[in-house]
Amino acid sequence: MAKNNKDEHKKEIDKISGVETTGHEWDGIKELNTPAPRWWLVLWLLTVIFSVGYWFLYPTWPTLTDHTKGSLNWSQYKQLKEQQADIMARKSKYLDEFKTASFEDIKADSELYAFAIAGGKAVFKDYCAACHGTGAAGVAGKYPNLNDDDWIWGGSLDDIYTTIKYGIRSEHDDTRFSDMPAFGRDELLDSSEIEKVVQYVMSMSGNAEASPEGAQIFAENCSSCHGENGKGMYELGAPNLSDAIWLYGGDKDSITETVTNSRRGVMPAWVDRLSDDTIRQLTLYIHSLGGGQ
Repeated sequence: MAKNNKDEHKKEIDKISGVETTGHEWDGIKELNTPAPRWWLVLWLLTVIFSVGYWFLYPTWPTLTDHTKGSLNWSQYKQLKEQQADIMARKSKYLDEFKTASFEDIKADSELYAFAIAGGKAVFKDYCAACHGTGAAGVAGKYPNLNDDDWIWGGSLDDIYTTIKYGIRSEHDDTRFSDMPAFGRDELLDSSEIEKVVQYVMSMSGNAEASPEGAQIFAENCSSCHGENGKGMYELGAPNLSDAIWLYGGDKDSITETVTNSRRGVMPAWVDRLSDDTIRQLTLYIHSLGGGQ
């Protein structure tokens, strides 16, 4: 019996690899008892030593109410507060100057202007990009493109500032407001007259031939806001009809829909949600996109 036990536990060496087997076998395949590489064992021992050191230096073991602080008394929260304090200290240096500087003064100071643009860009992504897009290109038929030089309410710094602050057709008492008549829905013009004035409007941008009847209808019903030459008026929020830039589309069907039922886009007022400094930073950023006047 003793001899059989000795034979049973005798080491078996694989003939091909020369490595001892574990004694396990599946479908004629025997498992080798290959030891872990020495480098792996050394690395494992180093990680054990590192973990012991980390345990003493940094916060580690959790307790019922907190965790061990570590001899360095360091934590990510503490590091974050220190970094935030440093950022706020550097930011306050520029913000103090920014509060009292005019738009012209800010543009003349390269560092202060860069500070304003960086802040405005961050605010734009948080509050404006949902409608105007991250690149401020807008959405055709819904939200205007802020990169071009076509502005309904004016593209100067003061104009943009007022638009952002009080909005367009918002609920604020000082909002900018314009109301285009629905010439077809309210039966101010019949379908034939609408067709003629639409053709005349299209002719302003070179997309159709002008007709005397359409010109007369435009002069009597549209020129008081859009101007005799269709260039629009910033003071009234009347867009330029003589260029190729259209928010709601410049094809015949889109213009017909606009004349028939009117358009009434809404932009919220930000005066109660953003600080005045933030609105001014946003103003400078939007103005810098390329279309500012």
